[in-house]
Amino acid sequence: MLGPSFELRHESVAAFEPASCGKEFAACVSEFRPEAVFVFPPGALLKRPEPLFAALGVEALAAPCIFVVEDGEPDELLALLRLGASDFVTSPLKPANILPRVWALLERARQKEAVPQRLRERLGLRHLIGESPAFLSEMKKVPLVARCDAYVLLSGETGTGKEVYARAIHYLSARQHKPFIPVNCGAIPLDLVENELFGHERGAFTGANDARHGLLREAEGGTLFLDEIDCLPLLAQVKLLRFLQEKEYRPLGSSKTCRADVRVIGASNVDFEEAVRAGKLRKDLYYRLSVIRLTLPPLRERRGDIPLLARHFLKKFSHELDKTPADISAEGLELMARYDWPGNVRELENVVERAVVMSEGGVIGSSDIHLPGEQPPPEPIETFQQAKSKTVTQFEKDYIQRLLLAYGGNITRAARAANKNRRAFWELIRKHGIDVNAYKSFA
Repeated sequence: MLGPSFELRHESVAAFEPASCGKEFAACVSEFRPEAVFVFPPGALLKRPEPLFAALGVEALAAPCIFVVEDGEPDELLALLRLGASDFVTSPLKPANILPRVWALLERARQKEAVPQRLRERLGLRHLIGESPAFLSEMKKVPLVARCDAYVLLSGETGTGKEVYARAIHYLSARQHKPFIPVNCGAIPLDLVENELFGHERGAFTGANDARHGLLREAEGGTLFLDEIDCLPLLAQVKLLRFLQEKEYRPLGSSKTCRADVRVIGASNVDFEEAVRAGKLRKDLYYRLSVIRLTLPPLRERRGDIPLLARHFLKKFSHELDKTPADISAEGLELMARYDWPGNVRELENVVERAVVMSEGGVIGSSDIHLPGEQPPPEPIETFQQAKSKTVTQFEKDYIQRLLLAYGGNITRAARAANKNRRAFWELIRKHGIDVNAYKSFA
């Protein structure tokens, strides 16, 4: 266990050879029995780190393994975590950044406990529901991000669940037993932002009759979630940047520097690069926070998840409101699937809640679902064979048109490329009513 003083051991290799490096590393670990291992990989190995991890046997290593990198793309850093790294830090190394993270990793290694399911459900993590590729591609990163202590930026439209993702990262991390403090930066009056974040001493300004701790102090050991971070005044952004770099801040009216061990997760519903160009977000703060970026997809890009989410909210509100609706009709689900949901998951939740309140039967139908604007009448649901036939027909037509365009309307060459005889290819052209002459001008 690390204490006020501890022993360090340094081992280096002139050139990375998996076999010899792995043997040397295993012998060193067996002899030294470290409680934490720092690996300084050459930059080139970050592009393809698998051989290094295999040689070192990181997954089987009992001690936390921390990688020290000069820089790296977010995908490269996530790859380190996916392969088994416990955390990563960027140089130059500073005790304020390293020691709290090592302590947290060691504490987690000692406890070896998962987040109780009851706790996860009470904290709303059950709302991370979906099976679409767009959703799963970001969701699978959450446990990896939670294992490390890097700063995170979440981007996504209003209502996509950025705070839910931030909570998931916090409560799956070693900080789970410490506070999670969410802050909507856009809701704080501009002249009170610094006071809210950093606190003040007694007499710092008119009316400051008592000292007050800021949100950084309240979040000690935990996570501070700054939503709409682009709404912070530029001066507050400068002071926040200093805290991110040094883990130090100064309350208003104080001559004393305070320290805090807090992980910061920022979020916004605007494009971060555009906010930087517009001068709303400092470039240095953006680069400091964007070690890991997660982009949450809007609901219209994951329409297959709408039935799952709708039925989840139906169950929730039926229980809370002591109502009887047991399901949503196929017509109701189709109506919701065709809507674009500008308010995303939050809007869907509100629509389902209203439907549960207003419904009188056991099944919520399309007449119980009220959406803004005039919605087109629902189309009859196709059978599997009808949907398949329509898809195949459209594929055939698009494929033939692409071939004719590529070969300038030359049917013989297009048929050869399709591996069909000329007569059969011509029959397909006639079937889909394609004008071959329209493509000959492209020859």
